Amino acid sequence: MELLIIIGISVVGLLFALYLIRDVLRRDTGTERMQEISNAIKQGAEAFLRRQNRTIVLLAIALAFLIYILYAFVRTPLPEHDPASAADLALWTTLSFLFGAACSVASGYMGMWVAIRSNIRTASAARNNMNDALQAALRGGAVSGFFVVALSLLGVAGLFAIVQSVGVTTDPTKIPLLIVGYGFGASFVALFAQLGGGIYTKAADVGADLVGKVEAGIPEDDPRNPAVIADLVGDNVGDCAGRGADLFESTAAENIGAMILAAGLYRANTQYFIDNNLSLLGVILFPLVARAFGIIASIIGIMSVRTDENKDPMKALNRGYFVTAILAIVGFFIASQWLLGQNYFNFFIAGVIGVLTSVAFVYITQYYTEYHYRPVKSIAESSQTGPATNIISGIAVGMESTGYPIFVIAGALVSSYMLGNSSGLHEGGLFGTAVATMGMLGTAAYILAMDTFGPITDNAGGIVEMSQQSEEIRKRTDRLDSVGNTTKALTKGYAVGSAALAAFLLFGAYMDEVKNYMPSFQPVINLNKPEVFVGAMLGSVLVYIFSSLAIKAVGKAAYAIINNVREQFRNNPGIMQGTSKPDYGQCVDIATKAALRKMVLPGVLVVGMTVGVGIVFKWLYYAGGQSAHGASGAEVIGGFLMAGTITGILMALFLNNSGGAWDNAKKYIETGMYGGKRSDPHKASVVGDTVGDPFKDTAGPSLHVLIKLLSTITLVLAPLFI
Repeated sequence: MELLIIIGISVVGLLFALYLIRDVLRRDTGTERMQEISNAIKQGAEAFLRRQNRTIVLLAIALAFLIYILYAFVRTPLPEHDPASAADLALWTTLSFLFGAACSVASGYMGMWVAIRSNIRTASAARNNMNDALQAALRGGAVSGFFVVALSLLGVAGLFAIVQSVGVTTDPTKIPLLIVGYGFGASFVALFAQLGGGIYTKAADVGADLVGKVEAGIPEDDPRNPAVIADLVGDNVGDCAGRGADLFESTAAENIGAMILAAGLYRANTQYFIDNNLSLLGVILFPLVARAFGIIASIIGIMSVRTDENKDPMKALNRGYFVTAILAIVGFFIASQWLLGQNYFNFFIAGVIGVLTSVAFVYITQYYTEYHYRPVKSIAESSQTGPATNIISGIAVGMESTGYPIFVIAGALVSSYMLGNSSGLHEGGLFGTAVATMGMLGTAAYILAMDTFGPITDNAGGIVEMSQQSEEIRKRTDRLDSVGNTTKALTKGYAVGSAALAAFLLFGAYMDEVKNYMPSFQPVINLNKPEVFVGAMLGSVLVYIFSSLAIKAVGKAAYAIINNVREQFRNNPGIMQGTSKPDYGQCVDIATKAALRKMVLPGVLVVGMTVGVGIVFKWLYYAGGQSAHGASGAEVIGGFLMAGTITGILMALFLNNSGGAWDNAKKYIETGMYGGKRSDPHKASVVGDTVGDPFKDTAGPSLHVLIKLLSTITLVLAPLFI
């Protein structure tokens, strides 16, 4: 029954996505000049994604082969604790990894495919009225949201059903351990998709801004800028494809982690569930049922969005979000009462806390990144004395912005844990935090729609500017673009918040899995042991090295684009005079090659360092005679995971919020403050925005993925560290 509901609602979500595609594609595609620009963006984005996906597929196949070898031939079997035979465990872990990777690639591609067709329809709709343009952009973005959430649920539920039907194990509580590779595959693809797209988009953006706006003094999205098409392509491959893969892996990994904890809850309270006539499957699948109801809530939320010509489009989006959040809470109530018995209420409240946490993150991020509030205004004000003071203020705002989110995360974790503990169920505390995470993800489809709305409206503005439409139309797309900048920042904050809650969930699932394989293991990570302390330091430093590699990759790629743009201006004076066209393809090609070349090392570093730390310290533990004062590989990896996660959350908050604040400080000045466009404060703000670009669109979003990839790697490879 529960599986049928999950699969049925997931299919409804996919069908709704197809309806949205049809609704968007039937809209007008504008003038011939608008179509010409849109086609150039489309060709560049599709060419990049084809080349990137080929690279990712080869890396995923190589890693799948390695996983199979490690499980089947290297790892020592533990027949009394393994969820299945060594051969079955190796096979299903590898298959689920490949399936997760394939679904993640498909989710990212589908989001971008629709976005690059929605941009021109949004631009054309802006010629009519604000409501048509808003709905075209949001519904185009929503396709990605529904594909990601529905495909994630469908993949996990489908794998669960297949493993159960073929009889690999007779104990359903063991099935999540067999399909945990699904989350690993999704995380692995998401890291490279986010890294590659982020490097591409920010290299093109930095190159276009520094030469076009600062040196040549031409407006943003001016057709005379040779890097402008590469910049518009980057919005799609970074923000659409990359973020789609990011949130897909979030939902996939967290669904499986919650199922592992639900299985542990059932084992610890078997008699209670039997006495209340509650099925084992119902408890294990509760997280998926609750998430499925979130799809229904998001459908209603999307369809409720509309605005008037002179009203703030952000208010319409917020209204749709609140409709979604309220209905998601109703869905949680139904799922909790149905599947968790008479002690359901505490877990329902934990789910409500998760939903409210997402709302809090949206508002906190809005406060630190919108130019209506003090932080961004302070950066704009500091631009009057030059780029140096702008950058100092931006860094200070970014550091300050980590405070409130951490208090919110702390409150959510402690309160949901206490609610679970006081439910009367053994081990209910950890499951309470898992339910809060599911609550925060209940609105994921709507949140991702808001995220993809950003690059669609950015592209629409570029198309209007380059096709030289009237000032009235440009004002509409400028308003939507400003809202899109805010929604992109909000969804990054949401992604960090969900990653933080999920990290604790997945850490608990890791400890639960280790205990399953090694019952003598005490679920305690003792930092007083030197091996564990060293593991924790290595986890923290991984975040810094990874961020450095991502930011440097943008700098090096941007350097090549800047030189190319300068060379085109120098060799072809007709570009600036408007008598000849620049060669857009050169910048597209430079950004593509740089992104594909530079994305490999950071991704390989994350996987290689995690595996290396676990195996090396496992060997040291056994070589030292399993001393009572020593630490096993599993315990050292626990410290590595804990410290890497905490450092990653703080770094991601700093990078995302400082970058978003710099961007909107520039836009605040462009409204006419402190001299407006092309004034000295504006030039200083462009420099600050350029520094923030790789922060907020490359390193920051990639850290969301890294946090969860660390958890999924350790979940999948935990048996190797024991």
